[in-house]
Amino acid sequence: MLTLTEQATTAVKTITSQFPDVADGGVRIEGAGTPDSQFQLTVVPGPEPADAVVENEGARVFLDSDAALVLDDRVLDAQPDGEGGVQFAVTSQA
Repeated sequence: MLTLTEQATTAVKTITSQFPDVADGGVRIEGAGTPDSQFQLTVVPGPEPADAVVENEGARVFLDSDAALVLDDRVLDAQPDGEGGVQFAVTSQA
């Protein structure tokens, strides 16, 4: 299952806190064919019925079936982009 770094956990909580209508929601990752592909992240009020749910210290990430398969043994990390935003990256587990 996908794991979140401390930075990614903080970023997800910060992003979702900016959307009061998704207080119980999280970030949804829609998949692509390979770990090197681009993924789409959106803030949503809750998971879709078939989504895998990853929770870490209050941060919730929902993975569609493609993303769950591709990211099964990966780590989600995040870094500030210097412009007030954040860049997410997917890496291999150590």
